[in-house]
Amino acid sequence: MGLRTDAGRAVKLAKNILASRRAQRRLQAKLAEQPRLEPHHYRIGVYFADGKVNLYQLRQWYAPLVELAKTHPVVILSRASGAALQLLDESPLPVAYVRRVADLERVIHEQDLHVVFYVNQNAKNFQMMRYGRRWHVFINHGESDKMYMTTNQFKAYDYAFIAGDAARSRLEKVLWDYDFDKRAIPIGRPQADHYLDGAPLPYPADDREVVLYAPTWEGDRGAAAYGSIASHGVPLVRALLASGRHRVIYRPHPRSGVVDPAYGAANREIIAAIEAANAADATAKHIYDDGPTLGWQLAAADVAIVDISAMVYDRLAAGKPLLITRPVNPAAQIDTGGYLQACEWLVAGPGESMLARVDAVAHDADALERLGYWVRRYFGDTTPGATTARFHAAVDHLMAEWHRFAALHADDPVDDEEGEADEDELETTA
Repeated sequence: MGLRTDAGRAVKLAKNILASRRAQRRLQAKLAEQPRLEPHHYRIGVYFADGKVNLYQLRQWYAPLVELAKTHPVVILSRASGAALQLLDESPLPVAYVRRVADLERVIHEQDLHVVFYVNQNAKNFQMMRYGRRWHVFINHGESDKMYMTTNQFKAYDYAFIAGDAARSRLEKVLWDYDFDKRAIPIGRPQADHYLDGAPLPYPADDREVVLYAPTWEGDRGAAAYGSIASHGVPLVRALLASGRHRVIYRPHPRSGVVDPAYGAANREIIAAIEAANAADATAKHIYDDGPTLGWQLAAADVAIVDISAMVYDRLAAGKPLLITRPVNPAAQIDTGGYLQACEWLVAGPGESMLARVDAVAHDADALERLGYWVRRYFGDTTPGATTARFHAAVDHLMAEWHRFAALHADDPVDDEEGEADEDELETTA
């Protein structure tokens, strides 16, 4: 057994080496086609050290950052070859590939980055945070009540942009001796101002009620087992497809099935059911959505069904009917101190009963009124344009603070040390 395990590891390692080399060759060819970044032009860097599997964390910031770049030029700093390849194909913002620390230092010295944004807590963030004389700002990749949202790692950053009152209240319970008034800046959800952005919908305007089902992945431990594809998904989607009154937008988490093969099988069953329903009725226009863009689904759906995840709060910002799947795993931790104490739950059961629950919530005026309270609690003013204005004001404030401190320290010597070569010789392309 030991020899078989070692052989398997050796094969996997060899495959990783080959994949990394192939990705590097493709990336170098792509980089050769790119124009050189204009020196001393960019004021904001968005640091992303993950592979392409986690690009969803960055994609949701594309539209707000493009708008911000009209005032403060923005560049994405990508550490992984797979992510960099994908970003060079899809990003609406300039991309710098900085695999090694030396590459990172070169970009830092060629640009005048006053602010660096971080969308996650990757351990390599600290390789960027060693550089002073700029603000390091955690902007996260969503708002939720998951354990991840109360990590003490918030303290590592100079500032954090948070959604609103609920986020601050959540953090105040766990972050000791933290200056919330200075370091936690509420901006709402800038992405909500770009949910539709004038894009045409991929289905006709008709009498069908549009239901967005956007489950998360199965999780890697019981406490985070929030995924509903295997417990709710198959009977729920089959009932919606069979009703003839609904149009389903199915958008599963990209990691669905990576831990549990049964979860992946249920995901594939739902996709196949959608294909079969569309083949049987060409007017149905049900959608399996695995595209890079998230926003129009949240704004367009008449009712949304999501798991405990950031998708709860992405949809909450739209202020439209919403159901949350109740986890079936008793070990799943549910924070009932926030919106989940008053949300509309969808309990796993026969498809017919879940369909009836969806229909009831979609047309419940009292539920919509309760929803409005929580929208304000989490995001403040959601009038179109208001949250973008807060986001820009927060950045302007940090820029002003940068100039103030730069003037105070104008005579200080520059003492950035040269970086050592990155130790990660085998880089994943994922």
